[in-house]
Amino acid sequence: MRLVSIASGSSGNCIYVGSDNSHILVDAGISNKRIEQGLNEIGLKGSELDGIVITHEHSDHTKGLGVLARKYGVPLYGTKETLEEVSKQKYLGEYPRELYHPICPDVDFFIGDLEVKPFSIDHDAANPVAYRIQHDHKSVAVATDMGHYDQYIIDHLQGLDALLLESNHDVNMLQAGPYPYYLKRRILGDHGHLSNENAGRLLCCILHDNLKRILLGHLSKENNYEELAYETVKLEITDGDNPFKASDFSIAVAGRDRMSEIITI
Repeated sequence: MRLVSIASGSSGNCIYVGSDNSHILVDAGISNKRIEQGLNEIGLKGSELDGIVITHEHSDHTKGLGVLARKYGVPLYGTKETLEEVSKQKYLGEYPRELYHPICPDVDFFIGDLEVKPFSIDHDAANPVAYRIQHDHKSVAVATDMGHYDQYIIDHLQGLDALLLESNHDVNMLQAGPYPYYLKRRILGDHGHLSNENAGRLLCCILHDNLKRILLGHLSKENNYEELAYETVKLEITDGDNPFKASDFSIAVAGRDRMSEIITI
């Protein structure tokens, strides 16, 4: 399997996951041009996509869907409620609604030889999910836009080989920053976003010897920066109640405007 972040941040998200034979995107929240450039960099074309799994309807996760659907007829997977909201987004233009494939949290499905396991997350969207994707006893997950985590989330992130996890904001930067009060409350609330500290604490619950790569993603442009997210998460792991140190794992930050390294497992 391969996992590559084409873009990850508050301004746009698009993650590639694939095997030798099947290729999918988790979200398409950047321009089609950038998506195709990213695919080309890993030796693929848009016409080779087998599907796009959508976490939720916010524009930083959907803005490239219309062009991909029109140009290549790529199937679109999301919860019924998510697809209903996506269908209302005028900026996506016209494309065949027959491409919609409603899915349900905790009901697994296949796209080619990739087994996709959607699970519910708490975010201010219609019915959002994160995704765990498996192939030949290897598994990766993309988990962002979570206001908080609980045992249900922890259980779905056990035994992974690689993970892209939200590390959205630094709490102090957010509280002292220019955002209006209502927006700060939204981000900090149970249906907002995961802070750097909470990302590190969640990782402490799921670390194991065979977790090969960790990408920190969906960083806020205004309330975080890469070095701070990286160092905060590392500190939480090293000081946390677990047998590991941050140096035991390969941890990197997924960039907003650049591709990550190709993670092969």
